[in-house]
Amino acid sequence: MKVTFTAYHAVAEWKWDLPEDSDDTCGICRVQFEGTCAKCKYPGDDCPIVIGECTHCFHMHCIGDWLLSEQSQGKCPMCRQAFKERVAEAPVGARAPRQTPEEAAQTPARTR
Repeated sequence: MKVTFTAYHAVAEWKWDLPEDSDDTCGICRVQFEGTCAKCKYPGDDCPIVIGECTHCFHMHCIGDWLLSEQSQGKCPMCRQAFKERVAEAPVGARAPRQTPEEAAQTPARTR
């Protein structure tokens, strides 16, 4: 028996890679992370998520505006600790891409 497809409609879904113990909504605007903050039109790379060392998560624009405000004093709005963005961890086994000799020759040398 031979099956021939004449058309198909693909459907995909994505979610932010958030810490397991985190909420799924922004602590400032209270919009789910699959949505956008008030400044953005589309979710995704235009409205990224910022995760603090305290593991609280916010839309980038929300926490940026909060930290620029005088009342924030540079603290997380949820726990009031000094807000520091968590540095992304490289996946296990990830390596820097190899350069060809031509690419290495074009890269300026680092000086101290």
